[in-house]
Amino acid sequence: MTTVLDDTLLGDPVALASADTGGVLRAAATAGAQVRSAAQAATEAGVADLAGHRPRALVFLRRPGSSGAAAEIVGALLGSLCPVPIVVADVVPGWIGPLDVVLAHSADPADVELAESVSRAVGRGAEVVLSAPAEGPVASAGAGRARFVEPRIPVPPALDLPRALAVALTVVSSLGLWPGGLDPALDPLADALDAEAERNQPNHEPFMNPAKSLALRLAERTPLLWGADPAATAVAGHGATALATHAGVVAHAADIAQAASATALRRAVDLADRGEDIFRDPFDDPGPDSPPVRVVLLATGEEEPGQVAVRRTGRGWPADLQHPVDEVPRGTRDAVLLRTALLASRLEIAAVYLGLATRAIEPA
Repeated sequence: MTTVLDDTLLGDPVALASADTGGVLRAAATAGAQVRSAAQAATEAGVADLAGHRPRALVFLRRPGSSGAAAEIVGALLGSLCPVPIVVADVVPGWIGPLDVVLAHSADPADVELAESVSRAVGRGAEVVLSAPAEGPVASAGAGRARFVEPRIPVPPALDLPRALAVALTVVSSLGLWPGGLDPALDPLADALDAEAERNQPNHEPFMNPAKSLALRLAERTPLLWGADPAATAVAGHGATALATHAGVVAHAADIAQAASATALRRAVDLADRGEDIFRDPFDDPGPDSPPVRVVLLATGEEEPGQVAVRRTGRGWPADLQHPVDEVPRGTRDAVLLRTALLASRLEIAAVYLGLATRAIEPA
């Protein structure tokens, strides 16, 4: 059953404000502020003191919420050039020890499984950076032993990826693991996210608002979020989660080459590209129950995503939407990081707009 979109709502800022009783749009617009506050909190927590420490492994604890997406994004950004292994696990590995660095992010102060992992890690002498609320079992498990980064800007758990990402990047920077030896610059990242929030504010019409435009294009479709590169693929997974969380939309997220190997999905893309048969009688042949697919090619590199897709899959794709993130000029320092963060923010806000316009987001 396809959810009906009220597209007039997206063009009416007053109606949007009335529908967004929980302030989800306002929370989604705090991405830049989250990065700045998390960077400051990490500094005060002594994360920079990790400088000079070369860990045996950097372990990300993946918990419900944004921690998994942050781990995947940072891992994709570091890539094969990272001088130490990156491990993403739900609980701390049994081999954890004093040579390892553990990073845990959670919005749930009562996550018992995480509390047990933090306690085990600090008990075995590992360096632990804990990004979590200041109360509950999780905070108690790391009290006095973990480098504690407390959230300073309250947002719903599903919208705290910028904070998780900023803390992770601060850890990576302090450990000297960033490719090329240049630390990721968080101030330009926060500024870029502020600019993205400005572009996507409710007062802007859809043709001036990339998140609204994206929401309209994804409405009444099954989104196929395909990444042309590792960072874009990580963002695609986060985008699928955002669509499910805020709009109740099921999306497929994958690397473009992996997606191209799914033969039935490939046929569905080709059928959607041909359009509806004008001779089909909708009463005799109502067609499939599921909405048609829509390809969204995501890319964070310098090359146009369609060209990357052709090179990696050997064919062209009918991508209605291609997102190379032109707002970040070519040759910009940390361009891949900036494009990755902007894509994640845009997909989140688009999911919120889609949820509001389809009444998937319930009034607070």
